[in-house]
Amino acid sequence: MFAAVDLGSNSFRMHIARHEGSAIRILKTAREPIRLAAGLDKDGNLTEEAMQRATACLARFAEVLAAYPVESVRVVATNTVRIAKNAADWLPGAEAAIGHPIEVISGEEEGRLIYLGVCNTVPVPGERRLVMDIGGGSTEVILGRGHEILNVESFSIGTVPHAINFFPEGRITAEAFDAAILTARSVFEDMSSVYAPQHWRKAYGSSGTMRAIAEAIEKNGIGDGRVTLPNLYALIDRCVAAGSMQQLALNGVKPERVPMVVGGLAILIGLMTEFKIEVLYPIEAGLRIGVIWDLYLRATKRDRREVSVQKFAQQFHSDMSRANRVADLVKLLYQQLRPASEQYNRLLYWSALLHESGMLISHTGYHKHGAYMVENADLAGFTTREQRIMSKLILSQKGNLRKIAEGLNDPDFAKAVLALRLSVMLMHSRADIEYEDLRVRMKKNIELELQRKWMTDHPTMSYWLQKETEFWREVGTEVLVRTDV
Repeated sequence: MFAAVDLGSNSFRMHIARHEGSAIRILKTAREPIRLAAGLDKDGNLTEEAMQRATACLARFAEVLAAYPVESVRVVATNTVRIAKNAADWLPGAEAAIGHPIEVISGEEEGRLIYLGVCNTVPVPGERRLVMDIGGGSTEVILGRGHEILNVESFSIGTVPHAINFFPEGRITAEAFDAAILTARSVFEDMSSVYAPQHWRKAYGSSGTMRAIAEAIEKNGIGDGRVTLPNLYALIDRCVAAGSMQQLALNGVKPERVPMVVGGLAILIGLMTEFKIEVLYPIEAGLRIGVIWDLYLRATKRDRREVSVQKFAQQFHSDMSRANRVADLVKLLYQQLRPASEQYNRLLYWSALLHESGMLISHTGYHKHGAYMVENADLAGFTTREQRIMSKLILSQKGNLRKIAEGLNDPDFAKAVLALRLSVMLMHSRADIEYEDLRVRMKKNIELELQRKWMTDHPTMSYWLQKETEFWREVGTEVLVRTDV
């Protein structure tokens, strides 16, 4: 049983689901229209009221989660939390309320998760498809074939700011719609050739906004009931005739969702016009389903992050024989150090595989360049937090430890750093090591036990170990080396 919590710019939503056979079955859903994007002030900060409203919602979600034997929970935050200048002030309290870490994902990762949900809901082998998701703060467009993503783009245009900017105080006019559509088209026009009809056979709309618009067309008897440009313009006529959001009554659309529909309508017309989409097919799948599928794949050892690491290493021409050597050593040494949890195991292994990725830029400062690249790269499947941890590990592989001294307060992270530094050192000294050749422990201090013969066979190790002792002493940790084993 898995749970996905989506902290969207318009609504906070939660799915609790179970994988059954080849499908995901939803057991429980929850939704609250938080409208977080509307809680951004003129300086780009979340207001105190918006933060309190969001935190209270997460506390209620936590109560629902507690009633289910959920194996894994993933909480993802999207555009508004990405751009809010004071998001870091809100996140600790929000995480305490929900009882789980909150991952602020990139727009590209959001798009990939959306596509993961769609392609597993529409299992048509090899289908060339265009998937679009209009959210409260951003719009994701993904081009794919079967389970393969060919292109993903996140556009900074969403229903909440669009509704606020073009329909102030809820007033609806034809002129406002014209301006809103023109603005949307200007956002998408540069990508019109990438997402042109020759690249796909069917276009899907995965967001609640698109499903609400489709329902409004169908339940209000507009045209032939499909999501087409003529029917969307006919829906605009209904909106303009009402004159205001307060007066707009559409079958199938709750009053609180009217701003989302009005703002999303202009964005959707901009999308369909620029990408020349004749018919859009709404689908009950998207980010939350994608998150649940991702949790399931991780649980069954089919982790998308493995592929991302391999592609990154290839892209920057890493020497995989050296990388694999360090990765094998790091597993052996970290196991000896007996970390209290497994939170760093895989991140440490991947960091070892990518530890020399910065070599393409510099042979001396490669650890700094590699750390920057890994932290800022678009790595599918990884969260911002995971990439930051890997960046710190790669940075820590050589040189002084003062640059990551604060992180060393976490004993498991300190053990991960030690394991990586020793593995890199052993690789550079071309030392073939067996399990019994080296013993390492780390409590208050570091204890290394090495076979005397092994040290004799690798004389440069004495120099490297002396340097390592000095670096650890600078951050208050002594290294005790014994060679009488």
